[in-house]
Amino acid sequence: MIKRLLILLLVLQALAVGLLATGLYYGWRPLRVATLSAPSTVALCLGFGILVVLLIRLLIAANNFYLSWRSGSITPPDHALNPLRAAGLFWHEFNSSMLTSSYYMLRSVGLQLQPAARGLPVLLIHGYVCNSGYWLPMSKLLKQARISHYGIDLEPPGASIDDYAPQVHAAVQRLRRETGSPQVIILGHSMGGLVARAYLRRYGDLHIARVITLGTPHHGTALAHFGPGSNAAQMRRDSAWLNALAASEANTQRTLISSIYSVHDNIIAPQDSSVLPGARNLVFGAIGHVALGRHPEILRCALKEIEAVARV
Repeated sequence: MIKRLLILLLVLQALAVGLLATGLYYGWRPLRVATLSAPSTVALCLGFGILVVLLIRLLIAANNFYLSWRSGSITPPDHALNPLRAAGLFWHEFNSSMLTSSYYMLRSVGLQLQPAARGLPVLLIHGYVCNSGYWLPMSKLLKQARISHYGIDLEPPGASIDDYAPQVHAAVQRLRRETGSPQVIILGHSMGGLVARAYLRRYGDLHIARVITLGTPHHGTALAHFGPGSNAAQMRRDSAWLNALAASEANTQRTLISSIYSVHDNIIAPQDSSVLPGARNLVFGAIGHVALGRHPEILRCALKEIEAVARV
């Protein structure tokens, strides 16, 4: 469903580019009497339309950073940003958002069984309004490491987080069956980490060797107030659902979790909402929320956590 919605969004953006280009071509008289050739004029108008759409996407990204800054936690001094690193943070997050929404999410990961596989298989759980295509960079790295993995698509997009637990259970059982492994590792991004915890609450940890979360709002995020769906409401700061989830967890389950997060996350605010007491918390800086799924440092860290479990 998310893929269909994404295709519709891309079509609407293409139509917007066309309408802007057409309006400029026929509406700005000096352009028609200029000495440019017809193909050059059309190219110029299309370029203008694309630029306007990109500027709107830039403004959306900038607004997310502003909202997360307004509700953010105190940045540790060792992760303070200078202007150059701040510009790099913004550009990498914007680039990651464009790639994810225009390319990655059009290609589902699915089940990837590796010949002569190493270690434990990995179940990939995407976040809010995403699908398994988010994990394409991670999937490439896992293939290189000869680790079997399975990227699932949670449906429907706006459901309660608890409703995804049976889907995760089915995926865990399929991955165990296809690989012959008694246990699997779960890697979840954003809401996907909460889905993993909801799965543990319902089904237990017998078949789970490790849960690794990337930018998960374990204590909620202020930006969830702007999102539709039951799951967005559950991810609000100190929601009843989050409090009940925390109260239901045994200490032994928290020790299964590695929480990887960035102090400059532009969707999770405050950023220290990703700190989960009792878990292994790994902090990074100068990385945005969407970029967590493709940033080289995060990919290496996640792979290291995965391979460490395989050696136990």
